[in-house]
Amino acid sequence: MTHPAKDPLVLHGKDGRGVITLTLNRPQAFNALSEAMLDALRAALERAAADTSARVLVIAAAGKAFCAGHDLKEMRAAPRLAYYERLFAKCSSVMMAIQELPVPVIARVQGVATAAGCQLVAMCDLAVASHDARFAVSGVNLGLFCATPGVALSRNVARKAAFEMLVTGDFISAQQARERGLINRVAPEGALDAEVESLVARIVSKPKVAVSLGKALFYRQIEKPIKGAYADAGKIMACNMMDEAALEGVQAFIDKRPPSWAAAKKRRGK
Repeated sequence: MTHPAKDPLVLHGKDGRGVITLTLNRPQAFNALSEAMLDALRAALERAAADTSARVLVIAAAGKAFCAGHDLKEMRAAPRLAYYERLFAKCSSVMMAIQELPVPVIARVQGVATAAGCQLVAMCDLAVASHDARFAVSGVNLGLFCATPGVALSRNVARKAAFEMLVTGDFISAQQARERGLINRVAPEGALDAEVESLVARIVSKPKVAVSLGKALFYRQIEKPIKGAYADAGKIMACNMMDEAALEGVQAFIDKRPPSWAAAKKRRGK
């Protein structure tokens, strides 16, 4: 089966809640991250970042696999240092765009997620995988240490577990990935979409401003020494507390009633 060139490499969908779904759409190549795929994904992420109504972004994939990593045929066709430096810089830029997005990003994983595909899962804020999904940073099997995927992997998984994956190239199961911290949830057969939706629904029920401030702070503080992390976090909490949503939430707790986020949003708009 051929994949028509006119088909978009990344499909875009959005529901009435502001939940955006980006679907990698190169199933015949197991959604390998060609240069064109990276460009399409970066453009879609930039579009999502500019969408003020966005609440959550889901990265999904068409076909049997989530993502098989870089397009090796494309890489082998142009063995030049400058090309490889540009390619990996482009990929890193896409990965960072996910972290910099002001809304939570959830990976919806089926089949395999290998090398840069595993990196993509690790860079998402949250991940839900089908029970038969498998994960690997398998470049070492081809003589290529998965250096850039290792950056993301080592920020999700404990050091020795991450290093073992990097130097053996072995696959781990969805259950092992959950136990090691690479993914959040494992979905039973046929229930992947329902499991993703349960996580999405929990997030969109919370005030957008708190989630957005919290995501940005979460990643900043991880890279700081603890004293600086506390200073940054304290400022964010103080600013967050002055938002109408937080004031409403705290007052609702005191009043022993459910918070009215809509009322808080209306007051903020005045």
